[in-house]
Amino acid sequence: MLRESSLVPEAGRYALRSVEERRQRLAGPRVGASSLRFQDPVVLVPGFMAGDSSLALMARALRRQGFRTYRSNIRANIGCTLNAAAQLEARLESIAQRRGGRVQIVGHSLGGMLARGLAVRRPDLVSGIVTMGSPMLAPGAHHVSLTASVDVLVRLSRAGLPGLMSEDCVAGSCARLSFDESRQPVPTGVRFTAIYSRRDGIVDWRACVDPLALPVEVTASHLGMAVDPRVIDRVSSALRRPGLVSALEVDRGESA
Repeated sequence: MLRESSLVPEAGRYALRSVEERRQRLAGPRVGASSLRFQDPVVLVPGFMAGDSSLALMARALRRQGFRTYRSNIRANIGCTLNAAAQLEARLESIAQRRGGRVQIVGHSLGGMLARGLAVRRPDLVSGIVTMGSPMLAPGAHHVSLTASVDVLVRLSRAGLPGLMSEDCVAGSCARLSFDESRQPVPTGVRFTAIYSRRDGIVDWRACVDPLALPVEVTASHLGMAVDPRVIDRVSSALRRPGLVSALEVDRGESA
């Protein structure tokens, strides 16, 4: 868990990058700020026990680069994974209909596992996924502190508190269905990038390297992946569609 203490300097890097970009914007026009056309909108999906706010800084950075970002509408990722996947699928349908095309997904931790499952189920909606610290090969390969958090949610669910992960979501048919779906081959035409870090203090990085994905190694903590500008640069590169040039300006990005 000491590896996660690097979150502070990682957030500091984001702040320094933001200050520098602000200085450059004030210094003059942004010539050539965006030379690629980012055709597909981007939905950011938070990790376990997190909500959309955990990826707000990444969304802001991507918008400055010209991406059109959308929230997942997940306030706290603590419920049944099948329900979360169904909610996210409906969200993707809405965005795809609104934008007239498929959607890219950036998922952090559990959010990346949801993204992979949806890419398998709905390739008509998903053009690409980028996972960050998502233990797709072994969902249980995480720190004991995370196991304890899951146990608390299961106990609260057993006590009758609605909207939380149940025992079935962790070790029953619900969990098995989610895992089996996430292990199916990613359909042709769906780009897949798996970002991982050997410094990850929450999940085992080896469980994050899906053999069907383009692996990208970064140096960041698990939580820091959401804010470290070096990781955001890797995410941005994975989202770009090469060969499609446009005069799209950075300030055309938006969040909804």
